[in-house]
Amino acid sequence: MSDNKQTVRRYIQAFTKTNHAEILSCLTDDVVWEIPGAFQVQGKDAFEKEIENDAFVGSPTIQVTRMVEEDNVVVAEGTVHSARKDGGALNAVFCDVFVMHNAKIAHLTSYLVAVKA
Repeated sequence: MSDNKQTVRRYIQAFTKTNHAEILSCLTDDVVWEIPGAFQVQGKDAFEKEIENDAFVGSPTIQVTRMVEEDNVVVAEGTVHSARKDGGALNAVFCDVFVMHNAKIAHLTSYLVAVKA
């Protein structure tokens, strides 16, 4: 597995534990994270504020179903499940596009679609 894919795998595993330090260690200092139509943040400090969302409790369950790489771009597809504070749950599919620089995440575009459980 390439260094880029290893970083993405480590990043996703850290998200399942809500491990801020490990997540941030996978990023460049000037990282950009965007979810089209929802938000865009730049820099590790801004990124860290988006790791946890007040509407959810606990850590998400994330399953990667496919990961491909070309040049310095890694694309990961999968599913995510997260419990909501209101008693409900988020069940979604995702496609994350990671632009890498020196085996760190420099830009992340996350496409997320809620699905029925």
